[in-house]
Amino acid sequence: MAQVDTLQYTPKDFKSDQEVRWCAGCGDIAILNAVQKAMAQLGHKKEDYAVISGIGCSSRFPYYMNTYGFHGIHGRAGALASGVKIANPKLSVWQITGDGDAMAIGGNHFIHEIRRNVDLNILLFNNQIYGLTKGQYSPTSKLGQNTKTSPYGNIDNPFNPGELVIGSQGKFFARAVDVFIDQAVEIFKIADQFKGTSVIEILQNCVIFNNGVYEHLTSKEFREERLINLEHGKPMVFGANKNKGLKINGFNLEVVTIGENGITLDDILVHDAHNPDPTLHLKLINMQYPQYPVALGVIRAVEAPTYNDLMDQQIATVTAKSRYKKLDDLLFSGNTWEVKE
Repeated sequence: MAQVDTLQYTPKDFKSDQEVRWCAGCGDIAILNAVQKAMAQLGHKKEDYAVISGIGCSSRFPYYMNTYGFHGIHGRAGALASGVKIANPKLSVWQITGDGDAMAIGGNHFIHEIRRNVDLNILLFNNQIYGLTKGQYSPTSKLGQNTKTSPYGNIDNPFNPGELVIGSQGKFFARAVDVFIDQAVEIFKIADQFKGTSVIEILQNCVIFNNGVYEHLTSKEFREERLINLEHGKPMVFGANKNKGLKINGFNLEVVTIGENGITLDDILVHDAHNPDPTLHLKLINMQYPQYPVALGVIRAVEAPTYNDLMDQQIATVTAKSRYKKLDDLLFSGNTWEVKE
């Protein structure tokens, strides 16, 4: 992909002239700012970005980006984004979707684009509710949650997006928080450089229909003790004093305190996002408070052939073996007749 001097662009260059119509205080606004900041730093030409969405509050995104974009139909963002990338591999494709758009009506497309490892980035806004259609429960709504369509409590077991990614043979999964903009920018930059399907779950607050859904994790008084920021090659430590960490106990993860019971920093697991074996990645994805801190950052990033690469290789192999090198070879093959007047 053609590169440019990153100093040419600022986040303002990626802002469209459209009025942002999300509710005041919506987490989508923070995510929009993070994406615009990241794109200004990535070094791609502005015309080499394509932002594709389905239906939902998050799917207004292309209107607010000064890039190429396409607002699709409900659940079909994955099919559209895959087609765009396969047809024009030089594009940096960003699929914007929500927990309902991706994992309910779009669930089939979602798992198959991950399985195929199409080289694109999926930003999955997870607010655990249907916001655009006014508060129905979604595939990630908590068990027992009261909503417009579950007034007596949700009885559907919720999806964990990362677990679904691992089950779909996903090679890249990260988790961010809408208002942690600096961390989100860094994750988006890593995702863009990764070759394959990058899925970033963003814990996003809907101020109208599910306000405060992540406040018990993300508020300033709790975040140091209830979240863990993972970085490849670094010990998995957390806490206000960075004195807590994760270690393996049998087949399970265990939270321990450094300095107690003989525990030292050497006992703490070092994060290996590149391990092809997804076992530990899945354990990290599934960590839930209060037993564990919730994991943020790049949890899995494993190199593997992309759909684009495999398709190019197949075309080259078939072409090399074929006796047809141009259209005329095909048209004049076999029995032909010359028509004379």
